[in-house]
Amino acid sequence: MIMWQAIVYVLVAYLVGAIPTAYIIAKRLKGIDIREHGSGNVGATNVKRVVGKTAGNVTLALDFLKGFLPTAGAMALFPPALDPYHLVPVMAGLAAIIGHSKSIYIGFTGGKSVITSLGVIMVLEPLAALFVAIIAVATMKITRIVSIGSMLGAFCAPFIVWALGGPVSHIAIFAVIAAYIIFLHRSNIQRLLNRQENRI
Repeated sequence: MIMWQAIVYVLVAYLVGAIPTAYIIAKRLKGIDIREHGSGNVGATNVKRVVGKTAGNVTLALDFLKGFLPTAGAMALFPPALDPYHLVPVMAGLAAIIGHSKSIYIGFTGGKSVITSLGVIMVLEPLAALFVAIIAVATMKITRIVSIGSMLGAFCAPFIVWALGGPVSHIAIFAVIAAYIIFLHRSNIQRLLNRQENRI
C-alpha cells in the first residue's frame, strides 16, 4: 500500500510541477505565448523581460513553490519511520523539476527548472540551499548573466551537501539535478561560447 501511495504522490508532484506558471501569467496579462517571445523560455526571467518585473517576480515565487510544496508534503506524509532514506521526497522533488521543464499541459515544453530545483533543495537541505542561492546570485551580479549563475549554483549543490554531511541520497539527487539543469541550458552554453548570451 505504501508503495502505491508513493507512486501516486510522485505522479501528483509531477502534475504540480508541470503547471506552466510563466505561460499562464503571460497569457493572462498580455495574451501572448511566452514561448514565442524573448528567449522562448517558459520561466521567470523571460516573463520579467517580456511582461514586466512584477509578473516575473510572481512567476519566480510560484515556480519556487512548485518544487517546495510537493517535496515538503512528501516529507510530512512519508516520515522517516516509513521512508528512512527520504526516497519519496527525493523522487517527488525530481518529478516536480521534470514537470516544470517538460509540462504535459503545454506539449512537454517548459522552463530550465532552476527555481523549482531551489524549492526542492530548500526542503531537503535548507543550509545548502542558502549557499547555492548566494553562489548563484553573486555570480549573476558579477557576470550579469543569469544562465552562468544558475549553472554554477546547480553544479555546486551536490558538493555543498557533501561538505555539510548530507545523506548519500541527497548528494546523488542533487548531482542528477545539476546535470539535468546544465543539460537544459545547452542552448545558453552555445550562446555563451558565441558571446551572444543575454545580460541582465
